[in-house]
Amino acid sequence: MNATKPIEVLLVEDDPGDELMTREAFADNKIGNSLHVVRDGQEALDFLYRQGAHKDAPRPDLILLDLNLPKYDGRQVLERIKADEDLTHIPVVVLTTSAAEEDILRSYRLHASAYVTKPVDLEQFIAAIRKIDDFFVTVVRLPRP
Repeated sequence: MNATKPIEVLLVEDDPGDELMTREAFADNKIGNSLHVVRDGQEALDFLYRQGAHKDAPRPDLILLDLNLPKYDGRQVLERIKADEDLTHIPVVVLTTSAAEEDILRSYRLHASAYVTKPVDLEQFIAAIRKIDDFFVTVVRLPRP
């Protein structure tokens, strides 16, 4: 992936505070990527399948996915993404408050690209978002469909 070209990031997050911290992290880090936010599992699927209000949604290059979501939880969304040959190539970083070994194991079994436990401290949260961005935007090469 060309590090100078912004990427489309889909944040699937139902907590307004965590959404705000992610937006602040993008702003503080001067991350030029496009951040799209959906607030539940159904809306995430609508965005990915370009349905309803999201019929013109761009295809995300990276998904930041919370596990504990209304409607469909993050595990169900991850399973759908990785079972769909048109979506499976998109890296999914599970970004959640859960540090439970069961959640970590299940996420990797469902082919999450990474699992990050959300820091509660704002500075640590911003640093974590910066590291995710650095890794997936400047270090790794992402496929373009």
